[in-house]
Amino acid sequence: MNNPAKILDIDTVRAFVLVADLGSFTRAAEALDTAQATVSLKLKRLEGLLGHRLLERTPRHVALSGDGERFLPAARNLLDAHQRALAGVRTAPPSRLTLGISDHVAGAELPTLLARLNAYDPTLVVEVRVSSSRDVIARYGQGELDAAIARRGEEGADGETLFREPFGWFAAPSFAYRPGEPLRLATLAAPCGIRTLAIDALDEAGLPWTEAFVGGGVLALGAAVSAGLAVATLAHRVAPTGAIEVGEAFGLPRLPAQDVVLMARPARREARDVLKVLAAAFRGAAAR
Repeated sequence: MNNPAKILDIDTVRAFVLVADLGSFTRAAEALDTAQATVSLKLKRLEGLLGHRLLERTPRHVALSGDGERFLPAARNLLDAHQRALAGVRTAPPSRLTLGISDHVAGAELPTLLARLNAYDPTLVVEVRVSSSRDVIARYGQGELDAAIARRGEEGADGETLFREPFGWFAAPSFAYRPGEPLRLATLAAPCGIRTLAIDALDEAGLPWTEAFVGGGVLALGAAVSAGLAVATLAHRVAPTGAIEVGEAFGLPRLPAQDVVLMARPARREARDVLKVLAAAFRGAAAR
């Protein structure tokens, strides 16, 4: 008697790829809008069908096994072929999603997150614009963006809370500061909500300050910090490698955490599904 054919279920393969990308059953369940137990059951069935353990599970993290690493490229290719096959019979034009992200939120993991979006649905064209929270929110309000990720503290930013972002005062280990001297700041140009947050906190504490560097983006602020030019108010997640939080050591005021929200109005299901993946990926990155 012939062995029955092994047929891979597309939804189960998609669940596996999301768990691999997001490193979490919880985040994958969020992206799929289902229960964590359902995702876990799908993965167990997939491992049973293939006869190999694909994931190594620990209480805090999920990692690919050796067999999982080998299966992942084939799984991505299967999803890609499936999406393109569906696109080939559609009468509607390809979907497009215009997304704005605040530069204080984007973080070093943004390219990886965008790659995950493309892998999830290669038929969806995603246009990304990184700018200040205020600009991103204004463009969203004017209908120029389908979705926006920004700080809730900016006027008009009201949406689904993705996570709460801690902020601090970051400097190079070699940066010298003597209490009583004006604190040398690296900031974005006004009007920047984080600039205002920092300056208001210093003024309220009665601490003198001076702007030593005004940059055009968070990467520029990070460069100024790394060069030892100034202190910058940054989210812990986007602080440059090697920088240290100096607020307590320098006697600087504590800064309030900021809610990061997703505002969205995509018309098509494909775009809504991809935004769920993006939201889960941002939550995962913030939790690390």
